[in-house]
Amino acid sequence: MHSDYDVLVIGAGSAGLSAALTLGRCRRRVLVADGGPTRNAPSGAVHSFFSRDGIRPAALLHIGREQLAPYPTVEVREFKITALTKLAQGFEATGQNGQGHPTKATARRVLLATGVDDVLPPLPGFRELWGSSVLHCPYCHGYEVRDQPLAVYGQGKAVAGLALLISRWSADVIIVTNGPGHLTDYARQRLRRQGIVVREEPIARLVGTARGGLRCVEFTDGSYIERSALFLHPPQEQRSTLAADLGARLTGKGAVWVDKNAQTTVPGLYAAGDMVPGQQQALLAAASGSKAAICLNEGLTRAEVT
Repeated sequence: MHSDYDVLVIGAGSAGLSAALTLGRCRRRVLVADGGPTRNAPSGAVHSFFSRDGIRPAALLHIGREQLAPYPTVEVREFKITALTKLAQGFEATGQNGQGHPTKATARRVLLATGVDDVLPPLPGFRELWGSSVLHCPYCHGYEVRDQPLAVYGQGKAVAGLALLISRWSADVIIVTNGPGHLTDYARQRLRRQGIVVREEPIARLVGTARGGLRCVEFTDGSYIERSALFLHPPQEQRSTLAADLGARLTGKGAVWVDKNAQTTVPGLYAAGDMVPGQQQALLAAASGSKAAICLNEGLTRAEVT
């Protein structure tokens, strides 16, 4: 069966564009389907990205697209895919183009790079300050708020571990749990030794500054603590249901399971970036996309030279 493309890459973030670059250099016919803004779009900068530390997320993606231009077999276009159908020899994707018109494409293989969404607490201020002073990754943003008064939000073992990690960047760290913290005695001892205070009062809201930063965490009793930034590890959910709709295996945490070659449990369907298990960072997503592209090309080559 003839397909429009060798590989359909769904997602135009770091993982998707990196995969497209590698595949373009392999002279593969590639369509990158851009379905909208990336997860890190609200962030002021991308950090710890070799050669691009501090670049704005949109600027990084612009460079990524520019560097695809020399490769004539690679196409990037707006294409919000709503359904992916397994065919005898590939896949068919259907959805809408940038003008909202129905469109479709076929490909021998598909690489999902659709990412995840962070599920933030339903409290005033969290969404509004997300990416500026409500942060998820100390490796991405810890240096910018070093030596400032910081808060860490959450409960249980996870919040204790995150707070102890954050103390590498600041000696003034307070945990806010929004109710019972569900911390073990051992966790509380470790936090006390590090000088980390735990506040278990219910939270009313986060109060921002006129410039979009965090000013304080306000509790329901009217008291507050002044903080410059707040870190949390929010739950995540897949941005797209395409993998699950095809019956791909998910992990217990909701990530799309892949083998050592970046392939899901659906033959011909690959996945890369934040949507698969592992640490999450733009540079790591780009590396994941490149690795998946190599595996894709080698798999296609084996099928072609039998």
